[in-house]
Amino acid sequence: MPELPEVEALKDFLTEHLVGHEIVRVLPVAISVLKTYDPPPTALEGHEVVAVHRHGKFLDVETSDGPHFVTHLARAGWLHWKDRLPDGPPRPGKGPLALRVALETGEGFDLTEAGTQKRLAVYVVADPQEVPGVARLGPDPLADDFDETRFAALLKDERRQLKGALRDQILIAGVGNAYSDEILHAAKMSPFKLAASLTPAETHTLYEALRTTLKEAVERSRGVAAGRLKAEKKSGLRVHGRTGRPCPVCGDTIREVSFSDSSLQYCPTCQTGGKPLADRRMSKLLK
Repeated sequence: MPELPEVEALKDFLTEHLVGHEIVRVLPVAISVLKTYDPPPTALEGHEVVAVHRHGKFLDVETSDGPHFVTHLARAGWLHWKDRLPDGPPRPGKGPLALRVALETGEGFDLTEAGTQKRLAVYVVADPQEVPGVARLGPDPLADDFDETRFAALLKDERRQLKGALRDQILIAGVGNAYSDEILHAAKMSPFKLAASLTPAETHTLYEALRTTLKEAVERSRGVAAGRLKAEKKSGLRVHGRTGRPCPVCGDTIREVSFSDSSLQYCPTCQTGGKPLADRRMSKLLK
């Protein structure tokens, strides 16, 4: 799933390629992608793009005197930029193409989604706050006003484990499965440590790891073409998706805990005092 750094890079890429251009066609291919119907997608046509914003993991294309085009790429969605779109309308079918946006220049982009779980979402709204997921978002961890005091206040009464708390978009916007693993590895903390149990010193360490990990990922992604962002993300990860490989910090073997629809990766030496975590739901440290 694209997370804050990749969506931030897509925002920058689209700002460069969309702003100042007119949307001439919005062509839904998979009806499931549309989460709003009034105004219809055609309400975007004829309007100039004036800005592109990011809200957590949501992309928001703002048009002049027109609606916003807001999308969430979900787990298997992606945006593909085309310097020249194919002639003729796309044909509905069983392929990954979900929606196409065309500009007056002949350029544009496709939204695609692999797999059978269709969670890619597009909203056409007058105000991004009309999108339920946007309206519920917590603070952006890279915002100037997201300081350590605010972070500590969020975690003070949080009874969940750190892994779940960091991934909660209502608590903090933009962090998902991959970067929560990376942040906890950088902080040298167990994913199952209770958020409310952190000492002031541990809260400081986690805050610094959160900000540094995300800022470094954003910098790595900056200027990378949309089509190469997935590969860039993977190349920069230290523990996530690296089960069985050596930890780049200490050399211990990276381990995994699997759940019904996801998994986490961690380094026992760096994060859990050398003890492996039980690989089952609601795991606790093995004695």
